[in-house]
Amino acid sequence: MKETNSVTKIVELVIEDNNQELAIDAISLVSSPAIEQDFVFFGKEKNNLTFAKVDEEKRMLVSPALIPNKQIFRYDPNTDSDYYVYFSPETVRKASELYLKHNNHHKATHEHKERVSGVLTVESWIKEGDQDKSKMYGFDLPNGTWFVKMKIENDELWNKIKDGELKGLSIEGYFTNKFEQMQKKEPTTEEVRTALKELLSVQKVELGLIDEIKDRISSSDKIMQDMGKAQNQMEVAIKRTKAVTETAETQIKIQKTLIAETTKALSELGIKQEPKELKNLRTTNKTLEKYISNMPSIK
Repeated sequence: MKETNSVTKIVELVIEDNNQELAIDAISLVSSPAIEQDFVFFGKEKNNLTFAKVDEEKRMLVSPALIPNKQIFRYDPNTDSDYYVYFSPETVRKASELYLKHNNHHKATHEHKERVSGVLTVESWIKEGDQDKSKMYGFDLPNGTWFVKMKIENDELWNKIKDGELKGLSIEGYFTNKFEQMQKKEPTTEEVRTALKELLSVQKVELGLIDEIKDRISSSDKIMQDMGKAQNQMEVAIKRTKAVTETAETQIKIQKTLIAETTKALSELGIKQEPKELKNLRTTNKTLEKYISNMPSIK
């Protein structure tokens, strides 16, 4: 049983320099968003917005993705303890930039489980003042909030949105405890790889993709093994190519000398008709030279 008088921990989460590509891996459409803010949506009716009626179905939704300094409740099953996490305005902005930088605007999930198609982020912005267009959508959130507008072409999800079954967005990404990060020494490449494998000191903001991460790690290990084999094969091939090329170049020099000497001898004897063998030797030389010129560059 948990102690009722225990102090609830509040943790600031930050983005590790070595894990920037994993900062925001996807955005999930959920029934209960962690940031406790529902999205608004609009189609051919004005719904819960103040827009005038439009001519065609828009299938758009607007929602905050992250709110700076907003405390988000978490539960750690390993220690059976409750705690809160939050993101600074700087981390929110950095996360929004990395989300686009790593081309994750087309990645979405449903309730942090399966990946879904037909969901695309078409706008992403940070609120920077009272005149921000998020006001037009009915949001009154602090400066530094990250907003997204998403196009929903998935019929099943769109119906769940209109029916009120899906209410908001939650990010999926990997962050680390700021205090733990400050205590770390500069990690080596091997330490980073080990940390990623074991997910040490890295907290998943929302659950649902652990199995996929394990699959990616396993796949990466297989790729690295294959790359090592390919590199060894390449080194052998390079050595063989160098040896064959050097042999061909030597052969060409010898044959050029023979051609020159034979041509001179024929001229001195007054023989104008070039023997068939000499013609064939010239052709062979040209073929060898062509092969060498078409060989890949070896450094």
